[in-house]
Amino acid sequence: MPESHSFGAHVPLIAVLPFALLLAAIAILPLAAAHFWESNRNKAIVTGLLSLPIVGYLATVHPAGLGHSALEYVSFLALLGSLFVIAGGIHVAGDLEGRPSINTSILALGAVLANVVGTTGASMLLVRTLLRTNGQRKKRSHIPFFFILIVSNCGGLLTPLGDPPLFLGYLRGVPFDWTFGLAPFWALVNGYLLAAFYVADMRAYRTESAVDIARDKTQVDPVRVRGLANVGLLAGVVGAVFLDTPWREIAMVALALVSVFAVDKQPRKDNGFNYGPIVEVAILFAGIFVTMVPALALLEARGAELGLTQPWQYFLTTGALSSVLDNAPTYLTFLAAAQGLTESQGLAPDVVGVPTAFLVAISLGAVFMGANTYIGNGPNFMVKAIAEESKYEMPSFFGYAGRAIVALAPVYVILVLYLWLS
Repeated sequence: MPESHSFGAHVPLIAVLPFALLLAAIAILPLAAAHFWESNRNKAIVTGLLSLPIVGYLATVHPAGLGHSALEYVSFLALLGSLFVIAGGIHVAGDLEGRPSINTSILALGAVLANVVGTTGASMLLVRTLLRTNGQRKKRSHIPFFFILIVSNCGGLLTPLGDPPLFLGYLRGVPFDWTFGLAPFWALVNGYLLAAFYVADMRAYRTESAVDIARDKTQVDPVRVRGLANVGLLAGVVGAVFLDTPWREIAMVALALVSVFAVDKQPRKDNGFNYGPIVEVAILFAGIFVTMVPALALLEARGAELGLTQPWQYFLTTGALSSVLDNAPTYLTFLAAAQGLTESQGLAPDVVGVPTAFLVAISLGAVFMGANTYIGNGPNFMVKAIAEESKYEMPSFFGYAGRAIVALAPVYVILVLYLWLS
């Protein structure tokens, strides 16, 4: 019997409390105490208070689990950090004509790029260009909304580089190319969203005043990409994914350092780049990777007791929690639960100890439903903040959530039916 399973069978429920409290803090404090939560120092205080008792507990009773989680954290942060830093050195300048066809093309490009540089990298590369492109328009509030749905979330389904939960799955043993098989779901959801956006944008464009349309056509500035050396460095990060630890992490950090110190710094300045977002990720996920160890072990040992026995149930529950919690730890939580169910019911352990249909359901729920709220996935709030800085109207937290769920409901219904029948 694996050591983690043996540990999980004896984990007291109180050991899971810090994990639950940390996830609750991440979900609630940005709304209830926004000014307090803006400070990364305060995030570090909250994270430390909740995680340090678990560090002591694990160091005493399960040091191997603590060590394994620490290594996963380093790998996770090396990938996200290197993609964030290197992509921040690429500046896409210019102001295109804000026609629906051009806007849709930018979103489609972002849906593809998200699988190469991550949803965060693709969002930071393209959002300012899209906002500038539509800067002369008045009917434009739907544009950053769809950008979050497509580029910041649903586009990043095809590779472990695309979205943090998928990379955590890769670190847990999911083959790198396994996500390629999710291409039909990627095409369905992103194709639907791009079509919906085109229709919405065309209707809005037709109501623009002739003066604004004329101004948009005359104030065109050709696209220019600066910091192209960083494109090669991004390719290096992608190649480094296939190296073994610790060479993978060393290579990623080295490439990020080359980007910062040896490549033209002006594009980074033009992007208004700062390290705040990745520092926030580093702080919060340090706590998550520690506090989730008892929770994941408990779920792996007793996941069958949750009463979730069908793939469609895992899709909905993973997705629902990914909407209000960060989708990366949610993915691991339900992966552990599915592993426990597989072992207890003698199901076929096709991939990382779970049937393929269950892993598909968990992956789709985590990636797609991370788009349901501003806090479901890391780039969501970043895009919201950048859009507001550019004088775009953005819906409130609940206003956005309502619109996102309504927009995505048709494909959610299709996916539930598919998983129910499969």
